[in-house]
Amino acid sequence: MPTLTVDKEELFNYLGNKYDTEQFGELCFRFGIELEEDTSQKGELAPGERAQLKIDIPANRYDLICYEGLSRALGIYLGMEETPNYRVAPVTKPQRITVAKECAQIRPYVVGAILRGVKFTEKRYESFIGLQDTLHENLCRKRKLVSIGTHDLGTIQGPFTYEAQKPEDIRFVPLDQTEEMDGHRVISFYESDMHIKKFLDIIRYSPVYPVVYDANRTVMSLPPLINSNHSKITLDTRDVLIEITATDMTKVNMVLNIMVSMFSCYCQDPFVVEPMEVVYPDGRTMVYPDYEPRVVKTSSTYLNGIVGIKQTDGEIVELLKRMSLEATIQSGNEISVKLPLTRPDILQECDIAEDLAIAFGYNNIPRVQNNAATVGKPLELNTLSDIVRQKMASCGWIEALTLSLCTYRENFKLLRRVDTGDEAIVLEKRKSEEQRVCRTSLLPGLLKTIHENKKHPIPYRLFEVSDVVFKAGDRERGTRNERHACGLFSGSSAQFEVTQGLLDAVMAALDVAHTKNGRGYYLRESENPTYLGGRSASVMYRDWSGAEREIGSIGVIHPEVLINYKLEYPVSVFEINIEAFV
Repeated sequence: MPTLTVDKEELFNYLGNKYDTEQFGELCFRFGIELEEDTSQKGELAPGERAQLKIDIPANRYDLICYEGLSRALGIYLGMEETPNYRVAPVTKPQRITVAKECAQIRPYVVGAILRGVKFTEKRYESFIGLQDTLHENLCRKRKLVSIGTHDLGTIQGPFTYEAQKPEDIRFVPLDQTEEMDGHRVISFYESDMHIKKFLDIIRYSPVYPVVYDANRTVMSLPPLINSNHSKITLDTRDVLIEITATDMTKVNMVLNIMVSMFSCYCQDPFVVEPMEVVYPDGRTMVYPDYEPRVVKTSSTYLNGIVGIKQTDGEIVELLKRMSLEATIQSGNEISVKLPLTRPDILQECDIAEDLAIAFGYNNIPRVQNNAATVGKPLELNTLSDIVRQKMASCGWIEALTLSLCTYRENFKLLRRVDTGDEAIVLEKRKSEEQRVCRTSLLPGLLKTIHENKKHPIPYRLFEVSDVVFKAGDRERGTRNERHACGLFSGSSAQFEVTQGLLDAVMAALDVAHTKNGRGYYLRESENPTYLGGRSASVMYRDWSGAEREIGSIGVIHPEVLINYKLEYPVSVFEINIEAFV
């Protein structure tokens, strides 16, 4: 949760000097933020020191993390001002940024915009820099996803290019420095800088570094590290160029919209921003910022019901206006809500209901008795899982709890399995190769557990009862979980009969007979590449209706699998889907 520090006198003057600290704290609470501290209440201020307010801002309210955004939002909430009309200036030939194809290797996206006729003061400039730092730490994920560069347009000349060059080919004077450096020197120079050094690893080991040039091949910035001193913004700057590079297109648009909406109020034409063209290597030409409003459809019935109030359509529209939401009444009780570019935190109807509750006032919502009497109880699947765990543990087997993410090789190749493409979920934005695939079997985790515990004496008796994940095209999210039970034995011999004995004990605890007649289970000989040939079987189950299906497998692990996992002793194992017994 970001903490915003603002000048107390300046903010109170903006709000009409109607509040003392206690009253302002109550206002913050009603608005959904929290006054953490008023420095004037800690003791006597030093000569010339001004009282500061420290305010905790919700992590998803990026429009409130600077003085401009917070004061404007509170003013609209209190009815002191209207929601600004953010506009893009009509420009026949906008400034252009051309993206080189090499940028795809490191940071493929760039957007930009221009603020004309900005009037900076020292406080406005500090707020401008503070907003960038707060965005970098939060929405930008410490510059890994997005990094912001701001430049004095009067010192550079368009059109601009966004390229990826070898470090030794990049030379410029970094911000607030006098020495010209190449890319390698920049990395070594900022190793001792407490602010910049934490971002160095983002590009340190890349063969190319991203760099932004103007028409004269003057370096403007080396994202995500540092801007050039050549285009440094000062209090005399009047035209500001904002360029933002990223690895995530959604996030970069959010950041650009927040930056321009917060500070376009200081432009010569307030709340008007000049667009920029971005030409991508595939020939696409995009214009930024994108001010096209998002629209969410809802209804007064839904909003009243979820908040617990009874407001007319017109009253709801007026309340939403206090939260900077432009709502219009449609046919019936439908309401169409235009979302401003400052509110990327609103994703669906329930977010609008939350804003309605804030505008109405949580303390004003009528208290009613909940007449729906309910009794909590465990899910049947969890109760079943506990029965299986208790039985396995009482048989002397040790429970393991392994990770639900594994490598692609562990899930397929190491088990001698072939990926058909319709089973395993592969993560696109994984943190590492160790977390690439959602496991489709509990076996890899138990085999890794044995490998990491070779110092313990044999035999090993391990079990796990946990979820595995599969693709499911017929589900809303495209996935489904299955609760599996897996038992593993390893010793001087495989002792298949020990593993089968545990399976029989589990089935007996679930009141499932070992039979081919009527409800029950039995083993049917089958071949499975993970198991030794002729030493594996499918576990078949027939339910009360007589329907028969395969619920798992049992067998002796193939020697090649043992070698893949660097195991010294034979292993026998069974794994079944226990959801069949719910």
